[in-house]
Amino acid sequence: MKNKGPLFIVPWRCTFACDSNCVHCTSAGKPAANDEVDTTGAMKIVDEICDFGASFFGVTGGQPFLRKDLFQVIAHARELGLNTSIITDGKMLDKDAFENIVKNQVKISVSLDGSEKTNDAIRGRGAYAAAVSAIDLFSKEKLLNVIVYTFANADNGVTNVNETDMRHVLDLARSYEARWVVFHGMIPYSSAKECLKADPTPQQYEWVCNKLFDLAAEYNGKPAVNVYIPFYARVAKQRGMQDFDGWYNNFFLGRCFFGKFFSVAENGDAIPCSYNDAYRLGNVKDKKLAQIWDEMQSGEFFAKVKDKSNLKGKCGVCEYRELCGGCRSAALYYTGDIFESDPRCAYIPQTLREKQ
Repeated sequence: MKNKGPLFIVPWRCTFACDSNCVHCTSAGKPAANDEVDTTGAMKIVDEICDFGASFFGVTGGQPFLRKDLFQVIAHARELGLNTSIITDGKMLDKDAFENIVKNQVKISVSLDGSEKTNDAIRGRGAYAAAVSAIDLFSKEKLLNVIVYTFANADNGVTNVNETDMRHVLDLARSYEARWVVFHGMIPYSSAKECLKADPTPQQYEWVCNKLFDLAAEYNGKPAVNVYIPFYARVAKQRGMQDFDGWYNNFFLGRCFFGKFFSVAENGDAIPCSYNDAYRLGNVKDKKLAQIWDEMQSGEFFAKVKDKSNLKGKCGVCEYRELCGGCRSAALYYTGDIFESDPRCAYIPQTLREKQ
């Protein structure tokens, strides 16, 4: 590696295409975007991520296995000395894909949202069997890294906001020796009602955060429980997490990293949040990733978003504002204003309670 850059990992959303119809995802059932980079463009993205100084090249989708040159691109990343990872639901994992993953020692994260009945209500029939098959295969190869569980409410009334499904996935992770289970809040991709309707309610999120605090203590690192929900930090603080500062600064994934992180979209655009396509920072076809990063860090807009004193509404007056501050993408897509409160949080700040 040439140098150590400001980000450990830079993800690439290699395609928008997906053969699944998950209730919580905007690319469900969608075709590839018209402007997705070709193989040469994909290789350039890898080169830029390497030159930027990242250690990991992360591949996301859509459905990554729909990209025909995927393993050619991954092989190039490995040749440059990058570690690689893929997040998958396992549905298109065939013999060729499996062998290429093993050959290139790609770390695997598998999406699984509960027991078979629940997961398939959220992700489609057969999704559970495919995910567990992938978990089994990659566990044997010591390549299983993370199981990712996304909270969602399905149209048919099924929800995975319950202890039974959460324990089911934790127990699977423990038996297959996954390093973590990442419990993910549903981050909306747009303001469309169709996109937002699967999101759990504020009351569900409050219950989830408290239940996850209990489960993390019970499972005690086997597997480790990480939470991609910003207000989990407030719950952890309220409930007296030991070594809170160390956990918050070195482990917790749920802080809003808008403007402090970027990923690369399928067309080569850098975006300041892997879940927010509303802002485009520049394209690797025209600019070095290092230049895009420097422009983002010095930009007035991003400086304003990162400064939590600029937050409005409930988030702006909350005593946990600096620890949490909500999700800026959720605020944008729910309210139309990226500085507004994240409406998925049920907590009432002390200053507002005193006025009641």
